[in-house]
Amino acid sequence: MAWFRKQRSSKRPVGDRELDTAGKWTKCNHCREIVYRTEILDNASVCPKCDYHFRISSLDRLTALCDDGEWTEFSSELGPVDSLQFRDQKRYTERIEQYQERTGMKDAVVCAEASLGAIPVVFAVMEYSFMGGSMGSVVGEKIALAAERAAATRRPLIVISCSGGARMQEGAQSLMQMAKISAALAKLREAGIPFISVLTDPTTGGVTASYAMLGDINLAEPGALIGFAGPRVIEQTIREKLPEGFQRSEFLLEHGMLDMVVPRTEMKPTLAKVLRHLTGATKSAPSDAVAAEQAIS
Repeated sequence: MAWFRKQRSSKRPVGDRELDTAGKWTKCNHCREIVYRTEILDNASVCPKCDYHFRISSLDRLTALCDDGEWTEFSSELGPVDSLQFRDQKRYTERIEQYQERTGMKDAVVCAEASLGAIPVVFAVMEYSFMGGSMGSVVGEKIALAAERAAATRRPLIVISCSGGARMQEGAQSLMQMAKISAALAKLREAGIPFISVLTDPTTGGVTASYAMLGDINLAEPGALIGFAGPRVIEQTIREKLPEGFQRSEFLLEHGMLDMVVPRTEMKPTLAKVLRHLTGATKSAPSDAVAAEQAIS
């Protein structure tokens, strides 16, 4: 059975975006180069050899984007309930408890007030490690509340999506969140408040079909999988071979679905510049904001 044991390798497959944090060295999932792990972490979890973007947590994103790495969370007390008494391989309540213990979060999104480039903003950042960033009733409610808070405080809203789509354990209640968030964003637009959508790997399903594509500006990280149905489902449905790079962020940019593809290391200065254009903010900003804007000028 030695041949069978060899097949059951612990190596991660190409396309797995999670960074292996064990040991001092790791193999990039894209270029397969052996890289010193701290080099990747110091480069915003981007491979210094090939620019492959590993997934990062919602808290790491907030730390990287917020001025001085500080933010104030709100609506953190909201947690999911099992109103449908759903069960597949295990009860939904058990899954919730498992992911809450694993992540230290109540659900798959963090909402916060902060400043970016000295401009006050409202953030909603999705967490993929909580049930694949799936959109349930709590995720929908919190993002809608973030939009309402942005309208009330007249702060731009930035939503960073990283999700497999609607949460099947909540059925139609999950699908309803698409309309609820879209309605809240429509009110935000009527109030003249900017909404910036940042799509990361992956952004799929009902998230893509609703708020992720409704931004005044839609940005994406390089190589992110973005779409509604997966490539394999589409190929089986239309019985045709899909183009190279189909549903990756660069493909969507080429076909007019995105405004920019921005490397993670340039995301903060790019957002700062976009916010200044959208809000008409003056340039009398702290030195870190000025430096951020100059970095992409």
